[in-house]
Amino acid sequence: MLKTLRNRFEQGYRTSAYPKATIELPERYRGRPELNRQAAQDMIDACAEACPQEAIDAKNKKIDLGRCVFCGNCERLSGGKFVTFTRDFELSVSERSHLVMDKTLPVLADHAKQHFKKLFGRSLQLRQVSAAGCNACEADLNVLATPFFDLGRFGINFVASPRHADAVVVTGPVSDNMKKALFETYDAIAAPKVVIAVGSCAISGGPFRQSGVVAQGLETLLPVDLFIPGCPPHPLTNLHGFLAFFKR
Repeated sequence: MLKTLRNRFEQGYRTSAYPKATIELPERYRGRPELNRQAAQDMIDACAEACPQEAIDAKNKKIDLGRCVFCGNCERLSGGKFVTFTRDFELSVSERSHLVMDKTLPVLADHAKQHFKKLFGRSLQLRQVSAAGCNACEADLNVLATPFFDLGRFGINFVASPRHADAVVVTGPVSDNMKKALFETYDAIAAPKVVIAVGSCAISGGPFRQSGVVAQGLETLLPVDLFIPGCPPHPLTNLHGFLAFFKR
């Protein structure tokens, strides 16, 4: 017991101060991109050609964050003259179309469904479904339960049974083999319920969208209420989405 108390004293308080305090992520982190629409068209065309996800619309000078895997090719190729990735991790939106950006992302709170805040503002139970994911998005969701992020302090928890859940959190491109399990999980959740798409695979099919055995985005199968982009989304991006949509 004395060793435990000593260790606790030496460690101090390690839980993140977010959202009460501003968090600054390392420089290598790639968050919300900023676009210079005045960049030379040939440079924009080259970035679009190099994008492995076809996320850049060269003609309209837009980028689809639902497809983007934040690889940084466009920033490196343009030398930051067309695309610059900031360290802003607050990327979540409540409508798929809002992920197709030309300058800035809408503020989630302006578009969040207020009745969800009223229903789940004090307690929110999540059931996560890995629908053929690579485990990157799943891993960054798992760490939300660690002492540093401490998701439970906000009244949000992951549960084992969909019958105990208010929302389903889907990761992965949703393969044909996982559709039945996903639908059964969704049906087992009592109404009103929420569907959350986490990661580019769940939002658009990701690198697998050309395959004939995965969905072309979760929205083609279920009504999605919250989109959290990234490959994978940073834990703070997930946390921001949950808090902005349900709490703040």
